[in-house]
Amino acid sequence: MSKKEYIYATGKRKSSIARVNIIPGTGKITINGKDMNDVYTLDTLKAIVLKPFNVANLMEKYDVVATVRGGGFAGQAGAVAHGISKALASTDVEVRGVLKRHGLLTRDSRVKERRKYGLKKARKAPQFSKR
Repeated sequence: MSKKEYIYATGKRKSSIARVNIIPGTGKITINGKDMNDVYTLDTLKAIVLKPFNVANLMEKYDVVATVRGGGFAGQAGAVAHGISKALASTDVEVRGVLKRHGLLTRDSRVKERRKYGLKKARKAPQFSKR
């Protein structure tokens, strides 16, 4: 790492956007100014956020400071994980290959489909009446 003491990346998932900074440190993860354990109480969401570190075997080498906006808990966790993955990928070429094989650098672009006029929801039509 040259000059800068942190690495910045942006992660996205559904309608959530995460701005992620990784700093060499002890493994502390801060999301929106709070500790990760205070933000995410479900173990599955914590596992999603920690997956890039587990895959790359860099568990306690970086601190993470993330700011997340939009979406719900699951989308935000996915956005943070995507941002961490992108930041880690810029540190080392070998780490990038490992993350890419596990699909962590690909943005999950599934977004809720918009509602169309004449329909009740995105695809649900009103009940058909023959007479």
